[in-house]
Amino acid sequence: MLEKIFRLKAAQTNIKIELLAGITTFMTMAYIVALNPNLLTGFGKGDVTAGILTDGTSGLWNAVFLATVLSAGIGCLLMAFLANLPFALAPGMGLNSYFAAVTVSVCTAAGFTSYEKGFSATLSIVLISGVLFTILTVIKIREKIVSAIPMAVRMAIPAGIGFMLIHIGLTTNAGIYSSEGSLFTMLGSFFTNGPGSTKKMMGDSLYHQMILYVIAVFLGIFVISGLGYIKFRASILAGIIISSVFYWMGSFLFLDINPFRSLQGAVWIPPFADMAEYTLFSFDFGSLFEIGIFSAIMTIITFCMVDMFDTIGTLYGTAGKAGMLDEQGNMHNMNKAMISDSLATCVGACTGTSTVTTFVESASGMEAGGRTGLTSVVTGLLFFACMFLAPIIQIIPAPATSAALISVGFSMLDSLKKVNYSDPAQSAATALLLIFMTGTGSIGTGIGIGLITYSMIRLITGKGGEVSIVTYILALLFIGKFFITF
Repeated sequence: MLEKIFRLKAAQTNIKIELLAGITTFMTMAYIVALNPNLLTGFGKGDVTAGILTDGTSGLWNAVFLATVLSAGIGCLLMAFLANLPFALAPGMGLNSYFAAVTVSVCTAAGFTSYEKGFSATLSIVLISGVLFTILTVIKIREKIVSAIPMAVRMAIPAGIGFMLIHIGLTTNAGIYSSEGSLFTMLGSFFTNGPGSTKKMMGDSLYHQMILYVIAVFLGIFVISGLGYIKFRASILAGIIISSVFYWMGSFLFLDINPFRSLQGAVWIPPFADMAEYTLFSFDFGSLFEIGIFSAIMTIITFCMVDMFDTIGTLYGTAGKAGMLDEQGNMHNMNKAMISDSLATCVGACTGTSTVTTFVESASGMEAGGRTGLTSVVTGLLFFACMFLAPIIQIIPAPATSAALISVGFSMLDSLKKVNYSDPAQSAATALLLIFMTGTGSIGTGIGIGLITYSMIRLITGKGGEVSIVTYILALLFIGKFFITF
């Protein structure tokens, strides 16, 4: 039955490989289960509520948690059965932070004192953007947009994603930074000025925790790289397990921390009642008129553009690395993959979360050999299991999954050898794409900067005729998005 549905033999894979790949993908993106509700509801660092009152924040957190795992699971199944591709979906990083910021802006503009009121209005915006994305895909406009991306920019996308994975692994996921300094400030202080100044700046507790983080991350990287060199398919999963065990032991012995404390008094019953009360089909289209039709339209377009280009970049970047593109640089079932992504966004809005998109962490499962939708099925089922097993998922330490992200990032850098660095348009577009994609954490932003740079330099050097009119239109749209205030 599985062979008939997913055509495993044609993809040169088998059930064992796909199972391993699905588990690997899930392990590297499981952080979103807790992080997404934290960001959307203002828990933890960077409280997004900005003083706006909440009507039972814990209930909203529970609702968004459940919406996160449900939308991720459904999104993965859509990708599996519509497109038969090994990509996993979940509420996207960057897009969830933007969602939170828009929610606060809606509350401020409309005079709401309830965060939940603005939350419902923003869910309406996400639903409309998802429907718009679906329409653009069905009527084939998306294909024209993809073909308008110059080959030079396409070749830089995998490496840009690679650098972004490395950056995510060292910052957002592993937490090797402090509130006082960026990643590079902390690493520069540690490796240049020595442990003394770093310890003084961070304090004893945070310093010792960072040391354990760093060692656990590098241990995982070394294990994954070594096992990967001898073609051991479970190298990423093995690296995660070994790094986890090391971190747990270090926490017990050196930090006097019980890494399994979250299991004590854990709640294992899914919070369906909270989701029904706070987020399920919780749309408020009327509030869009209160913030201004033009502002609402521009916000919808922004959500749609960012999701579209993030998805295009992820699909092309990861598929290119896995050898799933043909000679013309096209991917099988690309249109169905985009439809799966856009429908997943609509599902996310209906359940109560920000834009659902294809995750770059899918590259980890593809690196483990995943080639069909069976990989996505496994990942999706594990997300569904999170409804009941969230406390267990939370004990997997961030440094362990960071090692996997960083290692996959390393493997995606070889696309840079295809860039013609003697061509100023290609070299400049590549360099800026890499910097902006990594620094902003947005694939769409990196692509936008790459398109603008490539188009402008081609014009300045008298080769503007080599650039299509659609490319110029896309570049102008990104210029408007980045620099024009409405």
